[in-house]
Amino acid sequence: MSDLTLFNQELPSYLKQVGLDEMTRALAGNTGSKRISIRGGVFRMMVNGEEITKNENRAMSIVIVNGSSKVSRSFYAGKYVAGETTHPDCWSNDGDKPDASIEEPQNKTCEGCQQNIKGSGQGDSRACRFQQRLAVLLADDVYGDVYQLVLPAKSIFGRGDLDKMPFQQYAKYVGAQGKSINTLVTEMRMDSDSDTPKLTFKPVRFLSEQEWLSAKEKGESPAAKSAVAQNPSTSDGVKAKPKAPEIIEEVAEPVKRPSKKATEPIPKKDFVDVLNNWSTDDE
Repeated sequence: MSDLTLFNQELPSYLKQVGLDEMTRALAGNTGSKRISIRGGVFRMMVNGEEITKNENRAMSIVIVNGSSKVSRSFYAGKYVAGETTHPDCWSNDGDKPDASIEEPQNKTCEGCQQNIKGSGQGDSRACRFQQRLAVLLADDVYGDVYQLVLPAKSIFGRGDLDKMPFQQYAKYVGAQGKSINTLVTEMRMDSDSDTPKLTFKPVRFLSEQEWLSAKEKGESPAAKSAVAQNPSTSDGVKAKPKAPEIIEEVAEPVKRPSKKATEPIPKKDFVDVLNNWSTDDE
């Protein structure tokens, strides 16, 4: 059979839902980073730092297959330059202390850092910004590529109606129903009342069995694990000299709840469990 006609043949039923595995992607050189940017209030599909296409609709449906269990932080000393992807001066994956790779951290801990004080940024904002990373699939292509989605503070914290929830509230809501986020198609929507890019979330439908199996597999893939770990050195198009990111309106830092007594058993934590322990009380 000619290699020109092979892929035009009807696929066997058991192969119709099978996409590229990690080995094939690696061998084919298809290892470039993919992410969804919300710059300018528009959904932009980025590959290796280059905008491939954009979706100007206010809403977009995704499947969340993995996510960082803690909110990270990033600090940029310089001014923001539109279109530049730059390396932060200081950053933290766990939100507690600067990453060990930073040669000149701003402080030993994030809590006591001068860049974490209100007013250290523009206006009453903090110079060091909150972020959370998710690994997502496009709802109409759950057998396709994993994309990174980085949420700014306004998309993480706060309260909203059940059809327009910030991510923390959304994760708690889904968990309270006894469901897992990766079993759902989630709608993310641009908040038209916000002066800076802000996403809200709501559940749309449950995945089919085949869709869920794909989502589960994708969530455990190297691409998903890479998407949720903050590593500026491997980000697409990153430059050595940092510039500050675009201004994001400051929101109240979540208040941690008191720890449980030492005699209580410590439950196993997963992505939703950790989110459910966060407080959404505004300061």
